[in-house]
Amino acid sequence: MSKTIAVILSGGSGSRFGGALPKQFTKLAGKAIIEYTVDVFEKSAKIDEIFIVSQTHHIERTWEIIKNNKWKKVKSVITGGKERFDSTNSALLALSSYEPQTKVLFHDAVRPLVSQSIIQNCVEALEKFDAVDVVITSADTLVEVYDDGCISNIPDRSHMRRGQTPQAFKLGIIQKAYQKALKANKIAFTCDCGVVRSMLPGTRVATVEGSDRNMKVTNPVDLFIAEKLLQSGNSLDHLEDISHDSLNNKNIVIFGGTSGIGLEMKNIALQYGANVEVASRSHNGIDVSNLALVKEYLSNAKKKMGHINYVVNSAGVLIKKPIDTISLEEISSLIDINYTGAVNIAIASRQHLTETSGVLLNFTSSSYTRGRAYYAIYSSTKAAIVNLTQSLADEWEADGVRVNCINPERTATPMRTANFGVEPPELLLDAKDVAKISLKVLTSNETGIVVDVRKDGR
Repeated sequence: MSKTIAVILSGGSGSRFGGALPKQFTKLAGKAIIEYTVDVFEKSAKIDEIFIVSQTHHIERTWEIIKNNKWKKVKSVITGGKERFDSTNSALLALSSYEPQTKVLFHDAVRPLVSQSIIQNCVEALEKFDAVDVVITSADTLVEVYDDGCISNIPDRSHMRRGQTPQAFKLGIIQKAYQKALKANKIAFTCDCGVVRSMLPGTRVATVEGSDRNMKVTNPVDLFIAEKLLQSGNSLDHLEDISHDSLNNKNIVIFGGTSGIGLEMKNIALQYGANVEVASRSHNGIDVSNLALVKEYLSNAKKKMGHINYVVNSAGVLIKKPIDTISLEEISSLIDINYTGAVNIAIASRQHLTETSGVLLNFTSSSYTRGRAYYAIYSSTKAAIVNLTQSLADEWEADGVRVNCINPERTATPMRTANFGVEPPELLLDAKDVAKISLKVLTSNETGIVVDVRKDGR
């Protein structure tokens, strides 16, 4: 059976972006852009091997990133050329020993938010076609202009698409197209599908639907947008459903596990064979704002269960009031439970989770992206939880400990009812549905992600 190869095109100089390093090495939410990009293909079940095309003087830097991330699929880092055409051709030469039916996906290193579903759709489309492009519809009218800047044509927008990557091919087809282009000395192409269309006009190039999220970081403002997209949550399309195998005999500690989402997580986990211990002030007097108490509780839980695989922090308090009417005691409660408590749980959990290569799961609120009137303290503590999650994911990666965060929209919980009263159920998420997704993230191999759980299911 022929393989499926991903070629990450990282040979660009990033002249439009500015900066001392090419844009693929620019930091995006704490990691180089290329790290996000390669990681998606590394985690794809559809990809067998990865080749990275790099500028000569950045090959060593690229290998350092590969080693730090412990990627297993990267087979080679290839020297790229001055233009995109040269870089793709360099990759094709490196793949010369592979079978013509090998599937090859070429992807821009600076498109870090490509989804698993796009990769899968490209690979599957190659079962029927020899070439595949990823495209999205255009919300704007497209205009052709003369050299003097005046309009020459306004094409029908309904037939227009904006091209993205990956672009996918049967290896034999893209090799043949490039050989013909080189022979004809035609190398002025902006994409590889353009080479196939020009050199092999009889070849049908299929399209699969891309995503606005699959953006290309070209200018400094794109970095800001990409960070906001990362912050706004992650897709679940590549995560496996919870199962007996993923939870059976796993030991879970849930802080705040006596009501709402935490309680639902406990009930579902027990059904799948997990062992669950819960802590809360009302249940067993565990105040998460007291570090010594949290440490003692986790030590006792470990003695009882033998080890701890997962720690979930769903403890929280919401007080909805104008900030000038909220008491100092209420302010302290909001900060101590929502933020200091999360820090305490993280500190106390690290040793236990390091021993099992375990997972810490936090909860934020949809208000973290923009503070809302009457719960400014609550919103700001939840914004801090996101930053804490991402920081700890980086800090603990070397220990094999994963840290993630769930961001549910309005959810039917006792805490919400206490602050907002009885609301139409059709407007709220079911706590059980949020719990299922939370367990799905808990048992995944992801780290440092913030997962949105929305009423519309997206």
